[in-house]
Amino acid sequence: MFSFARVLSLSLVALPFVSATVHDVQVGPGGQLVYSPQAIAAAVGDQVVFHFNPKNHTVTQSSFANPCGAKAGGFDSGFEPVMANSTQAQPTFTITVNDTQPIWVYCGQTGHCEKGMVFAVNCGGDGSANSFTNFQKAALAEGAAANGSSYGSSYGSTPASTSAPVATPSSTDTAAGAASTGGQVHTVIVGGSAGLVYTPSNITAQPGDIVTFEFHEKNHTATQSSFASPCDPLNANGVTGFDSGFNPVASDATTFPTFNFSVTSTSPVWVYCRQGDGAHCHAGMVFAINANESSPNTFEAFLNNAKTSGNTTSSSASSSPTGSSSSGSSSSGSSSSKSGSSSSNTSGNGAISFHLGGTSVTLAAVALLALVL
Repeated sequence: MFSFARVLSLSLVALPFVSATVHDVQVGPGGQLVYSPQAIAAAVGDQVVFHFNPKNHTVTQSSFANPCGAKAGGFDSGFEPVMANSTQAQPTFTITVNDTQPIWVYCGQTGHCEKGMVFAVNCGGDGSANSFTNFQKAALAEGAAANGSSYGSSYGSTPASTSAPVATPSSTDTAAGAASTGGQVHTVIVGGSAGLVYTPSNITAQPGDIVTFEFHEKNHTATQSSFASPCDPLNANGVTGFDSGFNPVASDATTFPTFNFSVTSTSPVWVYCRQGDGAHCHAGMVFAINANESSPNTFEAFLNNAKTSGNTTSSSASSSPTGSSSSGSSSSGSSSSKSGSSSSNTSGNGAISFHLGGTSVTLAAVALLALVL
């Protein structure tokens, strides 16, 4: 029979293996100046994924005392412009909750915070000093104090929802109405010290899981392709694949941009880096989700396809005229122009310049007319 102490010990050992929760937050949904939901409760290790909707917003960390000012050393997504008719996957920005202290967020676009576009993680409940309601009121107060600071008309009017009651999370409500996938988070490092690779390069994921591409040093993408054409963006049968876009990261960076992909089935998903017109892909910088290792379409086969397509490109280039031949053609073309029977150029001074066998003879228009007569 197990003792209580042994059961407790086993429980504590198992705690670190509990899957983190992913909290999805929409930034500016429907053209409104809101984060939806506006406040959540999250546990240590959870991730908050911000999905950017059309217009141009940020996810910038602030403080309760200064809701519309960037916190020194805090995170900042930077501006994420999204066109209204965009068919690309929504850009995302992800933060990981490291403790249970409140996290305060605002949109850095001109006038947005002052109109109530703020967000909080683990804020106090209504009635407490650090409630979300008080945080948003402080942001709105800044707008009132600025006497209606400049606000781009292209961003629409202030949504009524900014003054509507907010469902503040309790300690038992981990999402406060957030759409949480409840799946596992798979973090994939893109580039960095490991070189032109995704780490890991091949994973198995279930529907509802999130794959977080975390971009490290240099400038890479996470672009969906196909097994048959590993180094080309997926665009077939009316299906357009996702593309993170380029994410330049300095060698001394301490924060890293991310791009999230939600797994919706167990079908294989093929990914490559499109840097250098496919040069990174041809070097083997590819990634797969749910590659079927019991079929011909294994990850290794996909990797070999990417490298082989690079060799094919090189082979095609080498079969074309060499650089020396090309330059020779250029030279002969040039000399042919020089030895041509004639060419002419009308100058701006009323004279006509003839090139005969490489010799330039300039005749005044008057003298030419006299000669004819």
